[in-house]
Amino acid sequence: MKPHYVYIIQNESGKLYKGYSQDLEQRVRYHNENRSTYTSNKGLWQLVFKKTFEEKSEALKFEKMLKKQNTKYLLWLIDSDKNEL
Repeated sequence: MKPHYVYIIQNESGKLYKGYSQDLEQRVRYHNENRSTYTSNKGLWQLVFKKTFEEKSEALKFEKMLKKQNTKYLLWLIDSDKNEL
């Protein structure tokens, strides 16, 4: 069974994007190839946070929580020991 990832990417201007994927490398590549609507034409994106889940439902719950958080919390999370990078 493939793991489920919740991730945060950041572009050169500091903008953060939160997402979910089972193929993290491909998903980040899609963001950088402008194949994702929200992140297209916003520069290069770098993976700055990832967390792995066994269950899809738990990953989606975590992603939903992240999308409600402010930038200060997200930056703290990126620098925390919860970051698996």
